[in-house]
Amino acid sequence: MQNQNADFITKDKNNILWVDDEIESLKSNILFLKQKGYNVKEATNGEDGINLIRDNEFDLVFLDEMMTGMGGLQTLLEIKDIKPSLPVVMVTKNETETLMEDAIGNKISDYLIKPVNPTQLLLVCKKMLESKRLKGSQVSKDYIQEFNQISMAMLENPDWKEWIDIHLKMTGWELELDEHPDLGLKQTILTQKRDCNTEFSKYVEKNYLNWVNSKEDRPILSTEIVDKFVIPELDENKSVFLFVIDCMRMDQWMIMEKYLYEYFKITKDYHYSILPTATPYSRNAIFSGLFPSEIEQHYPELWKKNDDDENSKNNFEKEFLMKLLERRRIKLKNEVKYTKIMDSNFGRGIESKIMSYCNNQLNAIVINFVDMIAHSRSDNAILKEIAPDESAYRSLTESWFEHSSFFGMLRQLSTRKDVKIIITSDHGSIRCLHGVKAMGDKETSTNLRYKCGKNVKADSRHALFIRNPLEYKLPKRNGIINYVIAKEDFYFVYPTDYHKYLNQYNDTFQHGGISIDEMILPVVTLEPKA
Repeated sequence: MQNQNADFITKDKNNILWVDDEIESLKSNILFLKQKGYNVKEATNGEDGINLIRDNEFDLVFLDEMMTGMGGLQTLLEIKDIKPSLPVVMVTKNETETLMEDAIGNKISDYLIKPVNPTQLLLVCKKMLESKRLKGSQVSKDYIQEFNQISMAMLENPDWKEWIDIHLKMTGWELELDEHPDLGLKQTILTQKRDCNTEFSKYVEKNYLNWVNSKEDRPILSTEIVDKFVIPELDENKSVFLFVIDCMRMDQWMIMEKYLYEYFKITKDYHYSILPTATPYSRNAIFSGLFPSEIEQHYPELWKKNDDDENSKNNFEKEFLMKLLERRRIKLKNEVKYTKIMDSNFGRGIESKIMSYCNNQLNAIVINFVDMIAHSRSDNAILKEIAPDESAYRSLTESWFEHSSFFGMLRQLSTRKDVKIIITSDHGSIRCLHGVKAMGDKETSTNLRYKCGKNVKADSRHALFIRNPLEYKLPKRNGIINYVIAKEDFYFVYPTDYHKYLNQYNDTFQHGGISIDEMILPVVTLEPKA
């Protein structure tokens, strides 16, 4: 049976099966499709159609709804059992509400009303069989055009606002091309992204010192998040939630955002993370409203309580936030509610009682899962296999968010009109692909994207060297120390066992350095639609 039926199936044409007990009346339509280049096989009843589908590879089925013997709906169910992803277009005499609901529910891919005309057939075939190819072709054309525009923009000395625009365009195209992996443009956009980071690093190195020492003509920095986005929303009759997602990049936010359109009105702004783009610096800056050197100066007792372990340098975020509100003379009706979520069980617990948080005027919630994904991928061979590149890394983020307690919290909060939500990140991350030697003593910090200590050195082509930390608003740590901050996608490796650690940390997501993904971050305001 299979050999008899397989001879009409061709690889160079789209293969269509038309199942109808009045097939003779459709000969003109079938001839039309053949003339348009489609390969069409006929069946006069559901049983024969199912046998053909079982033994052959079809790309599309036209199925009559009302047939003698096995009816169209029963045939449809059999087809979906055999090949669930095979597109089926129901051909019917009546446009019933039930049929439309089946179409919407994806039991059928589309439907046509008899009598069917050739134009309708051609449109359905192109939509079902060629839309991906046609869209891919248009995407290729659009990206090549945009590629040239982005490349030109990078060479025209963009300012900080224009760098945000470049980043948004690049990120948008990364997500778009994720949907079309067969276009062969993956390496093109990766190369352009690297060129982008090269120019961006030059720009930051040239301008960053002015940013931290002036408030004119510069982007919003980490130190201004609470002042510019949180404090203006504080109201006794409203509950404000500040979510800080550790290590969330722009592309990861764009992946999450699409799940929120039905629940919220979304307003977006952007800020630049301070350097180093690492949690002890940038997140403390968010909650304190101060640069690291100012924290060390004004709150030495809190700064000194932090030890050299990066994960324990953020134990006083609530205290920093409360002191910021005190300096701004902000009086809340109740104490700030601060929560840090670092494991899934705790997150589910917070999700279950998040509505009770609406009694607080200000809630600050830190979520560490995105950072944990980055670190876990670096340490876990299975995760690295699951997410071998940035496209898969975004997919991993999407899978987490869709099933996360964070998304659950947001859905619940969307039911309250008296809630305002601000979401941002302390820093992003970059996939590190190039190692560079760094020199330092045994007291030097261990981060792969920045190092601080006495006589720390690295090649100036690949790192920003900071001789005087106070100029950059960085702490001096009770001694004479230097900082080196990696540019682009470089990571630091000590000369000792250089090749061992070069290979160990290659192709890992890191943070702390200068790149567009680490520095340019979203600040999103969500207002419930309900």
